[in-house]
Amino acid sequence: MIARMLTFADPLPFRPERVLVAGVTGSGKTTFAQRLAGIWGLDHHEIDGLFHGENWTPRPSFLDDVREFAATDRWVTEWQYTSKGTDEIMTPRAQLAVWLDYPWPVVRGRLVRRTLSRSILRTEMYNGNVEKPIWQLLATRDAERNILSWQSKTRMFWTTQMPEKQERFPHLTIVRLRHPRETERWLRAQAEASGASIAPPKRRSRDR
Repeated sequence: MIARMLTFADPLPFRPERVLVAGVTGSGKTTFAQRLAGIWGLDHHEIDGLFHGENWTPRPSFLDDVREFAATDRWVTEWQYTSKGTDEIMTPRAQLAVWLDYPWPVVRGRLVRRTLSRSILRTEMYNGNVEKPIWQLLATRDAERNILSWQSKTRMFWTTQMPEKQERFPHLTIVRLRHPRETERWLRAQAEASGASIAPPKRRSRDR
């Protein structure tokens, strides 16, 4: 038995209460999670904000914080930090995973624009952290220090990992959205089914 994978055109068999959002860096997981939270009345827990402490250092309480929200009944979060142990905590509790599987030019263009914008404007993200100056980003290709290099390094992560996730977590229903247009249609369908209004897409500096 493997997890079910649906398309944007397939109706959901139930109303999920605990949701994961997957996708490469730059696909817009955070904005999507916020919009879905508004439609379904879920609590959005931004997992980057739980992981990164001051000066981009990992917070010691990260996994405890994940355990705390995962134990609650209604939430949505980004499907990240699986190598840090989140799959053992939140994925067994999740009911639905939405995979933002967009074309490479879409996610690359989004990340370049976002990175330039928040670097130039010195936009604060979480826990006082801001993007490095452009010259520092261009000076290294280290994936741990350059978000563009990180995106390139992890570009195929979900394509290669999703089959394993389907087998490991067969209880999950997975929706695969292949383009932002499909995402908008799917969100509209969920809003209509819920009798809720749908928030327009936003360009946010914190999107992951």
